[in-house]
Amino acid sequence: MKVRLYYALFLVIAFSACDRPSPSGQDWPVAGGHKGQDHYSTLNQITPANVARLEPAWTYHSGGADPDNLSQIQCNPIVMDGIMYGSTPTLNVFAIDAATGEERWRFDPSEGKGFQNFGMGLNRGVTYWSDGDEARIFCTEGYYLYALNALTGRPILSFGDSGMVDLHVGLGPKAMGSYLSSNSPGIIYQDLIIMGTRVSEGNDAAPGHIRAFDVRTGELAWIFHTIPQPGEPGIETWPEDAWNRIGGANAWAGMALDDERGIVFVPTGSASYDFYGGNRHGENLYANCLIALNAATGERIWHFQTVHHDLWDRDLPAPPNLVTVTHEGRKIEAVAQITKHAQVFLFDRETGEPLFPIEERPVPASDLPGEETWPTQPFPVKPPPFARQRLTEADLTDRTPEAHAAVLARFREVRSDGQFVPPSREGSVIFPGFDGGGEWGGAAFDPTNSTLYVNGSVMPWILTMVPVIREASSLLADQGKPLYLTACGTCHGADRLGGEFMGKVPSLLGLQERLPEDRADSVIRYGRGVMPGYGHLEDQQIEALLAYLYDKSDPAEVSLQREDDPYFIPYASTGYNRFLDPDGYPAVKPPWGTLTAIDLNAGEIRWQVPLGDMPDAYGPGAPPTGTENYGGPVVTAGGVLFIAATKDERFRAFDKETGELLWETELPAAGYATPATYEVGGRQFVVIACGGGKLGTKSGDAYLAFALPEEK
Repeated sequence: MKVRLYYALFLVIAFSACDRPSPSGQDWPVAGGHKGQDHYSTLNQITPANVARLEPAWTYHSGGADPDNLSQIQCNPIVMDGIMYGSTPTLNVFAIDAATGEERWRFDPSEGKGFQNFGMGLNRGVTYWSDGDEARIFCTEGYYLYALNALTGRPILSFGDSGMVDLHVGLGPKAMGSYLSSNSPGIIYQDLIIMGTRVSEGNDAAPGHIRAFDVRTGELAWIFHTIPQPGEPGIETWPEDAWNRIGGANAWAGMALDDERGIVFVPTGSASYDFYGGNRHGENLYANCLIALNAATGERIWHFQTVHHDLWDRDLPAPPNLVTVTHEGRKIEAVAQITKHAQVFLFDRETGEPLFPIEERPVPASDLPGEETWPTQPFPVKPPPFARQRLTEADLTDRTPEAHAAVLARFREVRSDGQFVPPSREGSVIFPGFDGGGEWGGAAFDPTNSTLYVNGSVMPWILTMVPVIREASSLLADQGKPLYLTACGTCHGADRLGGEFMGKVPSLLGLQERLPEDRADSVIRYGRGVMPGYGHLEDQQIEALLAYLYDKSDPAEVSLQREDDPYFIPYASTGYNRFLDPDGYPAVKPPWGTLTAIDLNAGEIRWQVPLGDMPDAYGPGAPPTGTENYGGPVVTAGGVLFIAATKDERFRAFDKETGELLWETELPAAGYATPATYEVGGRQFVVIACGGGKLGTKSGDAYLAFALPEEK
């Protein structure tokens, strides 16, 4: 009896601590710092003068790192009243003591469940909600949204179906057989959690509609159709029946919220299929848009489309930043949105009016039959791009004469006409890359100097299209090849050699020696890790796809080449292919990754420095090369900017005013995530998830916290 009373007293005390208002700046309550996604902290204990004294304070090994280096941790953990919440490589959710790293609880969403275990997926954080009487953690695995008790980690059984909501709800019949997941945490407005989703990149994609759910019951509260339905504004920018057959236009990167105004700012991605739009002529609203929605009702307030009729996978890659700037002599509360092609769009937060002019400029037309590229694209006049915009012969690597000669020969075979050169059969250069300029780590904004800090990658990729030919063949494998090209080829390559998309993509050659056919059947249907499932495929289609993958010579009993196949497209990409020299280094001169400070008042770049280094590329004494990078920065009132993100597996601190490198340390695995900073017991900590697993680096499972030495 005494034990029960003591436990009840513990819960009361713990709940009081959990819900007690915290002093400003102590916590990191939202992934991204705050709902405005500023990545900014008012803490100032760590400064340029003492940051070099940082030392490891604790390490938390979350477990689940993949021995084949296929797992990642992209989580920006949150901290509420001394408790840190985050996720593991296998999508478990944990609570740990933020001062010591000691585990309080862990939730495994797949434990004891009969449904598919999504395993090594991606998760960029969790969401906290409290009404003062109780506190909940919202997290996702695959297409399930869970509500957990923040004290115990146990599911809230009154939420949805025994603690979880299936995120297919409200998306319509097309979504039921399509891949769906949620990588980025939802955002809280009052008693609603607003959610986006990740969908397939192929023609089978579910629609990416934005939805809000009641935080207590899990009931659907509102929905905004990113692919407009009959009678809704924007439907005229699509073919008449597109709402019933086209997918994508999803918000996978997260959102920002103006709590005071009740406006949620939603960045969306491209319509699917990513690289051919002959079946979706038009501008395609609300794909590739920054959308301002009434957070209580989901009604559109304003929108701006950053890419018309996207053919380049130019999803808006990160949540926008809510900023305050001085423009034409007056203070304006604005919203800044970074892009993959290294632009920054800046709008009045309430009206959507651009603060700097945006020009519609002519762009090249496509020569692929059936494709109709949009004749112009928007270019902001200010700020200038934070990465190079066109790859020319003068930009090609000079690392060695042999490297230069090899990339020059390849360069002269492809199209490189600046931004928005359309996909082509000879190959089109995508620059500064599919994964940069900006990426999902997002930018940081310092309100004290109106400066936006953004890291970017500078890597050319070559996008090549091939015709999808329906062969008149009696072999089942030949009928499976066009299915492979449209469903699998973008990631695994037209030649099945593999590549990298959201992590390492393995080769499928010799599959029969590595994976039993029944296991491959399951993976195709349900997905595994970051690979989507293809539940829309019929049994005969999966049989044909397996025949192609396993090089079988079985005859086809019936023809699968239906002219009315809604998922057929006449052209498909050969995959995500970096443009590299023969030694595996980028085909362009350094820097290959940068950190840039942009004055949003003036619309000018304050400074730019290389981010990361590959010292073997040019040899001893060469300046830093920069590297591709994933994950974002954090900036503090103490004058220090923290960022990991780089391929060289280091964590760095820069002077926010000058860009000077102040401190760096080696991590146990690359920190492809955004740091968090917080204060417990009068001590400022900075923590980074060291998950690795991208860019050929090893996978890890550690969260590593740094702090100044304790005074004795």
